[in-house]
Amino acid sequence: MDERKLVSGKYLEYKGKPLVREGDTICYGDMSEKCILILEIMSYKTHEGNEIPDNILVQIIDSKDPNNIIKQATKKGLHEAFTYGTVWLDQALKK
Repeated sequence: MDERKLVSGKYLEYKGKPLVREGDTICYGDMSEKCILILEIMSYKTHEGNEIPDNILVQIIDSKDPNNIIKQATKKGLHEAFTYGTVWLDQALKK
């Protein structure tokens, strides 16, 4: 039995796709498409007294089977991780 539930309501969107964060996990993409981007914050660093994401695990996963990882890497900083991740997601969706 499928335990996933649809959540109603509005989401933050970036370039027309939902962008959702829960704890240290950021999900980007439309679940009705074949794959989505997952950013997992693995560690933080302190910069000018603020904790900011440092090491990020970037994964493109199959939206129907989250155990099927299409591509993954570790990047430094949220900007670099999101930039690479969105490019990879676009490429994967075109295949």
